Amino acid sequence: MGTELLKQTGLFSSCTEKELSSVLVTAKERTFDAGEVIIREGDPGLGFYLLLEGSAEVRKGGKVVAELNQGDYFGEMALLLENTPRTADVVATSKAKCLVITQWDLRALLSTHPDIGMKIMNELASRLSGTEKALAD
Repeated sequence: MGTELLKQTGLFSSCTEKELSSVLVTAKERTFDAGEVIIREGDPGLGFYLLLEGSAEVRKGGKVVAELNQGDYFGEMALLLENTPRTADVVATSKAKCLVITQWDLRALLSTHPDIGMKIMNELASRLSGTEKALAD
């Protein structure tokens, strides 16, 4: 299941099956109970999360700003930027299972699969450009 969902995320959509398998080998699964904080605003960002099962909410200052479901991901900036504080809370709204990729695991992976890094950077640059355009409108 992880490979299919990972392929559907923008960050990994251009990866080959072999590259996705390499990513999954480094990733870990974590389970969260409903109401449990997955990431906390202000904490250092240490990894990327892909929601494999369940649901969660992104909360900023206690206000829900986004709802997340199976296949959604968050924390992607932590893959590339060290010591970047989390910008919001993410709280499980049901029992949730996440695939977690830490910065350290990604860096080890990129040392043997540098093409994955280029694909991730292209997607992040595209997302940043889209955000800048949306803010300018």
